[in-house]
Amino acid sequence: MAFDTWLLYLLAATGLSLSPGPNGLLALTHGALHGCRRAMWTILGGALGFVGVIALSLFGIGALLKSSLLGLTVLKWIGGAYLFWLGVQVWRSPPIGVDLPEAVVPRSGWSMFRQGALSALTNPKGLLFFTAFLPQFIDPARSLWLQFALLAGTFAVVEFLTEWGLASAAHRVSPWLKRVGRRFNKGCGGIFMVLGAALPLRG
Repeated sequence: MAFDTWLLYLLAATGLSLSPGPNGLLALTHGALHGCRRAMWTILGGALGFVGVIALSLFGIGALLKSSLLGLTVLKWIGGAYLFWLGVQVWRSPPIGVDLPEAVVPRSGWSMFRQGALSALTNPKGLLFFTAFLPQFIDPARSLWLQFALLAGTFAVVEFLTEWGLASAAHRVSPWLKRVGRRFNKGCGGIFMVLGAALPLRG
């Protein structure tokens, strides 16, 4: 993968990780309820779950590549339209926050890991998103396996760091998100709309 393409992917992955989503909210909640150290199980599960979703998306795209390069171009434009639509939805979404219960039920590390992984794996919007998102960065002339390792590894690291930051600062971040969350969502939504409009135009 060309270095400038990877940098663009890194910026886009960071924007995706920062945008409101079930795994970020789960890390925020578990950080507030159980502390950052315990929430690490949730974060690891979520990162691994996203690697699985990226694998499903990429190798489905790989099957398309074997049959038609035109299909990849069409998928890029459909994906761009989906990213733009998703940006509009994020722009309109309400702010998120965490309302803590009075009593906290202790949970095992495995239970938290499983919930983080299932949150990523069972969200159909995740598979749709990556199927739309990843073709913008794939080079059909290069190894799909190497590109999978780079794309999945980069996203897993970015998602891990983002969720860790949310979990470790949960008590401070949650009130801030409730206060300025709508403006934050508009910023993330704007990023998606720009990506959806600009990425399909790249060569």
